[in-house]
Parts: sequence; C-alpha cells; structure tokens
Amino acid sequence: MSTHTSGEPLTGSLRVPGATLHYEVRGSGPVLLLIPGGSADAALFDTVAPVFTDRWTVVSYDPRGMSRSSLDGPLEDQRVERHSEDAYRLLEEVAPDGAPACVFGTSSGAIAALDLLARHPERLRLVVAHEPPVVELLPDAERHRAFFAEVHTAYRREGVAAAMAVMSAGTGGGGQERERQEDRPASPPVDELPPHLTHMVSRMHANTPYFLEHILRQFTTHVPDVAALERVADRLVLAAGRESRGQLLRRPAALLAERFGGEVVEFPGGHVGLAEHPAEFAEALSATLG
Repeated sequence: MSTHTSGEPLTGSLRVPGATLHYEVRGSGPVLLLIPGGSADAALFDTVAPVFTDRWTVVSYDPRGMSRSSLDGPLEDQRVERHSEDAYRLLEEVAPDGAPACVFGTSSGAIAALDLLARHPERLRLVVAHEPPVVELLPDAERHRAFFAEVHTAYRREGVAAAMAVMSAGTGGGGQERERQEDRPASPPVDELPPHLTHMVSRMHANTPYFLEHILRQFTTHVPDVAALERVADRLVLAAGRESRGQLLRRPAALLAERFGGEVVEFPGGHVGLAEHPAEFAEALSATLG
C-alpha cells in the first residue's frame, strides 16, 4: 500500500460481511495494527500512533458497530470470531502482499487479537494482548460470568451509570484503588477538551450502551483456542498494567503467560493505562515490539 507520513491519518472504509469499517493509516514500514477495547474507537490511539510512524505503517479502526463503523442491519450480539475476521480482512486490505504484521489489542480488543493469532498466525509476527478479560479460563469462571451478567442487569434496570459503577466495583483493586481514584484530579468537562478529544469522548459515550448490551457478556464468555495459541506462543506477549496487580482483569493474562512458560509484561497504569499514561505506554509498547 502507499505510505502516509503527514500528521493527519489517511482514512478509509472497508466493506466486510454485515458492516463497513472505518480505518485510519499513518506512517510507513511494516504494519502495526491497533485494536481498541470497550467503547473506544480508533481515536484511542491518536496520541500514541505518532511515536511509531517513522518505522511502522500504523493502522487503527473502529470495531464494527462502534462510532463510524456502521452495521448493515440492526444492533445485534457480537461474536469474537466476527471481530477477529474483520481485523484479518483489514490486514489483507492494508498489506495485500501478505507481509506479517504486528498487532496490539487492549481489553475486548485483546480478545479479538488472541483469536486473530489463533486463526491466522501466518499473517502475524507478534501480538501484544493487554489485559484480555477471557475470564472463562479462570478456575472461578462461573462467579465472573455471574458478575458480568450482573453488570448487564444493572444496565437494563438503571442505565449506563449504574452498570459502570457495578463493573468498576467488581474489577477494581478494592479500597486502595478507590483512594487512588479519589486523589486524582477530576477530568475536565467535555466542552473544555480539544475538539478532537471532545468528539472522541462523545462517541465513546454513545457507544457504551451497545458495548454493555452486545459485547461485554459475549466477549467475556468467549473461550480462546488455547491449544492453537500455545503452538505460536513465541509470537504472543501477554501484557498487564502495573496498577492492575491483584485485580480480576489481570488474571487471565497471568494465567496464559504461566501456561505458555512466560511472564506478564507490565505496562504503565492499570486496565486503561493507555488513556491515562499515553507517552509512557507508547514507550513500553515500542520496547516490547523491539
């Protein structure tokens, strides 16, 4: 594909079965595909992408149903396999020569990245999976399945704020984590943010009901193909935030790393360390990619 080296990304649309994906391309060199998680979209990587554009073709996108990636029909429950095939089709679009790419995914995006590696290892040189919440692998999976169902119930009964409060309480680090959050300065109001961040935050808010209804339970009940991943474990880095020690969302990464005879690579911050510490996070990712 042609290179793109200016500050603004080159945007494109890709038709995939059941949806049209919005994607963005920056830089030149081998492909580095960035997969957001939760209710985030491609803009999650706006701050970190420029760090890599001197040596990578950085590709980010809005997952199907999020923001600018529209579904052909009504909103429906999502499947990890469909999302990982979207990522594969995007790689085929931006790197039609078949050259192996590197992939970074975080949270639900890391689940898609794991499935992409299990299904299409020939297209990948390295996958960095940051805190994939594949809790079905844990010995107490039934309890966590019930927890995410409780989050969904809270959303249905009381709305987004109630659901996010339940999820935060169940995935955080207890009292110390809450104290750290209380000590942090409050986020500026949306109307005080730079224009591009204002748009991103507004889109994330709009995406949250879709995430809670159609992605959260569906992705956290997904069982990765551990046998397939073990065969290509030399191409997989399991990552987690330093501040996530002792928390639920770190445990699956730690379990997989132990299963494959490795260790978790720690990144700055916690589950959303990419958003909280973008410069330090980009530095850690750069070192991990080598």
